[in-house]
Amino acid sequence: MNMGEILKSILSGHNQFASGGLLLMIIGGLGVYLRAVPETLWGWLVSQTTMMITVNDEGAAFVWVKEWLLEQEFLKRIRRVDVDTKLRGENVALIPAPGRHWFWRAGRPFIVYFYRSDEKKQVSHRRSESLTFRTIGRNQRFLKRFVDEVAACHERKIGVQSSLYTYEEYWTRVEGYVPRLLESVVLKPGEKEKLLQDIGKFKASWPRYRQLGVPYHRGYLLYGPPGTGKTSLVSAIAAKFEMSIYAVNLTDFNDRTLMRAINDVPPNSIVLFEDIDCMKSGKARTTPPDWAQKTPGAPGEKSDAPPQLGVTLSGLLNVLDGFNAPENVLFVMTSNIVETLDPALLRPGRIDFKLYMGQASEGQKIELYRRFFPLASEVEAELFVETHRSAETMAEFQGGLLRLEQDEALPELVEA
Repeated sequence: MNMGEILKSILSGHNQFASGGLLLMIIGGLGVYLRAVPETLWGWLVSQTTMMITVNDEGAAFVWVKEWLLEQEFLKRIRRVDVDTKLRGENVALIPAPGRHWFWRAGRPFIVYFYRSDEKKQVSHRRSESLTFRTIGRNQRFLKRFVDEVAACHERKIGVQSSLYTYEEYWTRVEGYVPRLLESVVLKPGEKEKLLQDIGKFKASWPRYRQLGVPYHRGYLLYGPPGTGKTSLVSAIAAKFEMSIYAVNLTDFNDRTLMRAINDVPPNSIVLFEDIDCMKSGKARTTPPDWAQKTPGAPGEKSDAPPQLGVTLSGLLNVLDGFNAPENVLFVMTSNIVETLDPALLRPGRIDFKLYMGQASEGQKIELYRRFFPLASEVEAELFVETHRSAETMAEFQGGLLRLEQDEALPELVEA
């Protein structure tokens, strides 16, 4: 008996129960299908008449969008909000809570979806977030204007002054950072001028680098005892050339995360590697780390310990002059003990300019004293320097000047 005869037999009057059940199944299936048709058509219509843009928390742009949201008037009318303390330092900011929110912008209706979830990443839990904006239209130029507006909002917040960024899954601007004035950093005669001249020449040589096919970045090494003003000099240089500083602590990275962080550094920036001699992994590993080796007494098993942090020498070199090295940046390294650095790190192309910052000279101390006390005479400055010869570095000598300033201000405060 073929399939047609079977269906005919079921639907015949001889089997009313079976025919009735099959008929109900057919009607129910058609009902479910027809009920989904309007929803499918509506989804197709929405996809054809709207456009979306999504920003997730893996990049710095996610923070920029939050900053833009804080400036929008519609945010005051949202009834479901979250507290955010990362956008404005210690101040509290209210941002949209997870879910869907409506607002009107530039003559268009917008829907913003704020999505948040907790997902397991390696051995730790990480909360992931994303913002999706949907609006009417099909022309991407409107989305481009939206992105430009968000970027302009971020630029207004940081201004033209130099900013400091640290890395925690993405680069975050350090609130309250104040750049050093170039005049406040006192070096030996000619040292500061020579360094500024080299940086200025590099920044003006982009066409020549492009013509020669040479990677457009330059490396600087500032080395010497602690307290000689290495970090202060970097801050002053960044302010002078209106560049931002992206500070890297190599002990917080491995090769993969360092590469990802450096790839996100924008042009016209300074990448600062402080205390490069303190790298935990000065050389590339030739054997697996302890956590990856087999656990004693349990053949075939591995420890559940997380991967060790620390950048290998090969990973650092790839960042400095590998294929993925960023363009139009200054790589600046500071070191207290330059003798411990690998010669491969110091070759030209990775380190192009070296400046030794040693113990403070008498001339440096006198100049710094006159900066603190412009009305003081040369004799007073020399006398103070003579009585404070134990201060070997500029940091120590500056501490003595601050104490002197406080002692002189104390009688005035008592009289007031």
